[in-house]
Amino acid sequence: MEQSTQSSLEVTEHHEKIAGMETFWRSAEPASGVPTLFVHGVPTNSDEWSPFLEKTGGVALDLPGFGRSEKPMHFDGSIGAYNAFLQAFIAQLGWDRFNLVVEDWGGLALVTAQELHDRVNRVVIINAVPLLPGYKWHRLARVWRTPLLGELAMGFTTRSIARRLSREARPNGQELPPEMIDSIWENFDHGTQRAILKLYRSAPSKVLEEAGERFSLLTAPTLVIWGEQDPYIPTRFGALYSETIPNARLELLPDAGHWPWLDRPDIIDMTANFLADVESVA
Repeated sequence: MEQSTQSSLEVTEHHEKIAGMETFWRSAEPASGVPTLFVHGVPTNSDEWSPFLEKTGGVALDLPGFGRSEKPMHFDGSIGAYNAFLQAFIAQLGWDRFNLVVEDWGGLALVTAQELHDRVNRVVIINAVPLLPGYKWHRLARVWRTPLLGELAMGFTTRSIARRLSREARPNGQELPPEMIDSIWENFDHGTQRAILKLYRSAPSKVLEEAGERFSLLTAPTLVIWGEQDPYIPTRFGALYSETIPNARLELLPDAGHWPWLDRPDIIDMTANFLADVESVA
């Protein structure tokens, strides 16, 4: 019988300056004793983690440049800059120990996990940008990484184009849920477009590989969840994460895409149980 954590935890919203930048996050009292940090990808924000927070508790923030957080022009938007910001965020919340859940570009927080490895309790990696050797950027990322062409692509993106692009990310050409499209589009302003371009341009393949050079230090139990129908990041990188991180196991989902919990909602319980150290028995 599968065990599950308590559902429908109360979620509250917060605004505070972190590292000099106005930062938005939402939180719920952790279901277990250790808080969990959820880090979103591109082009989303903390909204994507709402169903997880209601199960597990923890904190989901909008990274600088995204969602309702500040989008300053001076922020360089590199992996290193986000790592410094996340360390400041964790310090301001006063966490001695924490769990980490990442998806897509939220994987940049794995740099933070390597640096704070002795304070990391458990890690969940969901279809994350590979901080690993051998990754080549997908077609749209190559456009964004190209000066001028990336700016033009951003400027000509409309809501209907965003909806059509979203069909690539899921099995059977399904669009993202309307509320997810709404959240992305409402926050897809010039500040977020600038942040996306800076982030992608800061990360050639060599930089990604170097960002994961200390995974041997990350000995916390790690669950790698991978939707195999992801058009952006091949499944072999899910396997490579599980082989590279010492105490990791891989859960492959042949019927799920880039945001696998949209196609397999049971992933939310799977994540909650793993973070709470609860075994699921079929």
